[in-house]
Amino acid sequence: MKVYDVNLTGPSASESGRPQEAQKAGESNSRPATETSSSDRVELSGTMARIARAVSSYSADRSNKVQALAQQYQSGNFRPDSVKTSQGMVAEALGSGTK
Repeated sequence: MKVYDVNLTGPSASESGRPQEAQKAGESNSRPATETSSSDRVELSGTMARIARAVSSYSADRSNKVQALAQQYQSGNFRPDSVKTSQGMVAEALGSGTK
């Protein structure tokens, strides 16, 4: 996915002293220094692919966990840990996200 926004007016005052180049580790998609452009360019395809893989992996892991819990529940072997459950609820409410 490529995003081009020609309505941007340039860097903000806080960014005016920094170079306007974006680089990925090990590769560069920036234009040569002799070429100037009046619009910014952002490429997210590599990042989006990594995010999609992570979400897919997370979804598969979560699905497997839910299936395992469902089997435990149906067989009568599900024993929830109320302390861990309450700690998780409090952590989520406080925004720490730790388990």
